[in-house]
Amino acid sequence: MPLDPQCAAIIAAAQAGSAPFGGTDPLTIRAGYEAGTAGFAYDPGPVAARDSTLPGPSGDLAVRVYSPPQAEAPLPALIFFHGGGWVVGSLDSHDHLCRHLCVKAGVAVLAVDYRLAPEHPFPAAFEDCLAVMEAVREAATELGIDRRRLAVGGDSAGGQLAASVCLALRDAGLPLPAFQLLIYPVCDLLAANDSIKDNATGYLLTVPAYHRMCEWYAGPQGSWADWRLSPQRAMDHRGLPPALIQTAEFDPLRDEGKAYAETLEAAGVNVEYRCHPGMIHGFARMGGKVAAGRLALDEAAAALRRALHT
Repeated sequence: MPLDPQCAAIIAAAQAGSAPFGGTDPLTIRAGYEAGTAGFAYDPGPVAARDSTLPGPSGDLAVRVYSPPQAEAPLPALIFFHGGGWVVGSLDSHDHLCRHLCVKAGVAVLAVDYRLAPEHPFPAAFEDCLAVMEAVREAATELGIDRRRLAVGGDSAGGQLAASVCLALRDAGLPLPAFQLLIYPVCDLLAANDSIKDNATGYLLTVPAYHRMCEWYAGPQGSWADWRLSPQRAMDHRGLPPALIQTAEFDPLRDEGKAYAETLEAAGVNVEYRCHPGMIHGFARMGGKVAAGRLALDEAAAALRRALHT
């Protein structure tokens, strides 16, 4: 399909100004990403939200807990890791996305403010997200969350963190979440496929910018095959939670998301895969300007509801 007109308008506006991922200073990129949130945010409906902390490997981590209105605890919950190439993103940048999933899925959403690179390189973000999984189980009663009905998810780099956390929990023999929601996830930092060639430039997230963020977080390419960075490269994918993997047609990461869905399916994991036509990387966060972003979140919420309310 052709590029969606609403996505094309966003790309044109970025090219006319300063593209959010175009610079070489992480602080500048971070500020631009946060500023762009104002144009993408919308109100998905009433949600109760409160900020809290959970213990992490190097100190307390900020979290934001969203609850559907008039819902009674304990609630099934999605633990959500935001995207942003491990370098940008925050509780605020994905606030409207988390609210949408909370309202439409009827579940609590616990968003995690993990440490960012380059100040905190690999494996800081991975270790923070893994620690949160256990901390949520231990604090489930206080949080009003049902530890037996947990999902984990994220978009882009957050999707990578969610997928790698599931691998780590399985390998350690720890309780697994009931479901993983992977929205245009990073799955293989060393991928060489059609989408990373065909969509390398011109669609907001460029391959040079993506690889720059990989270097800020993960260091030189020699270490990028580690499954804690590239879940596709794990030796074994059996026994992982069911998954929904969403990708975008004009996204450099499209084919690695599809490949991960095929890998999980071949390992006997129940997987639903959906490539959204005409879309670009990040579209699910752009619901204030891209109607298909809200539809993708509706799709994700329906999958969460099926997984956690039965």
